[in-house]
Amino acid sequence: MEQKVEIDGKSRKLRKRGVKRLETLLDATAYLLEQRQDENISLADIAARADIPLASVYHFFPNRNAAFVMLAERYHRQIADQVTAPIVPRPQSWQEVVTYRQRRGSAYLNANPAAQRLFLGAGVSVEVRNTDLNGNASLARFYADLFCRYFEIGQSAALEDMMANSIALMDGIWALSYSRHGRITDAFLTESTRASIAYLRCYLPEHLKPRHEGGDAPQPGSDGQS
Repeated sequence: MEQKVEIDGKSRKLRKRGVKRLETLLDATAYLLEQRQDENISLADIAARADIPLASVYHFFPNRNAAFVMLAERYHRQIADQVTAPIVPRPQSWQEVVTYRQRRGSAYLNANPAAQRLFLGAGVSVEVRNTDLNGNASLARFYADLFCRYFEIGQSAALEDMMANSIALMDGIWALSYSRHGRITDAFLTESTRASIAYLRCYLPEHLKPRHEGGDAPQPGSDGQS
């Protein structure tokens, strides 16, 4: 059985053994990023940590930066899975959605120091930064879908833009926390949540009508109120 994987910007089919080897290499990359600066990590280090021959590593990564990019993509997929998961209990206000998701997101990053290094640290490559920005654009769409899932609000490009801007505010505050404390502290989490809600209040009413459970949310790309 084969699985499609994006490697160095190209779609490749890997057998189960190849997928497992790739995941082992990404685990090794994450471990090394937790232990040292990225400029001090080589493909040989990744190969040694994963206990995989260096020649085999080149089948997956042409250089160490490609490994960092693929690791960043894996983190964003995991974050997206969290964002799209149902919120229990069902939120009664959009402010609850922002608060809940930021709390979950900060907990995820604090539990994954390598993800913090890639997304919040200084000195990451342009490719890793672009991967993060592309991932945030997808998260903005997911957040817009989430609002439409729980509240009577029309899906629109403007809503996605609002979510993207609120995520940028959050990221900036979290990056400041990381630079000062090496993690996202509770105090900075409170500030990022407050900033995102304050920004969204410029465009959203204080209260949105909850969508009844099981009701159909508007399809992505449709405009206007439901």
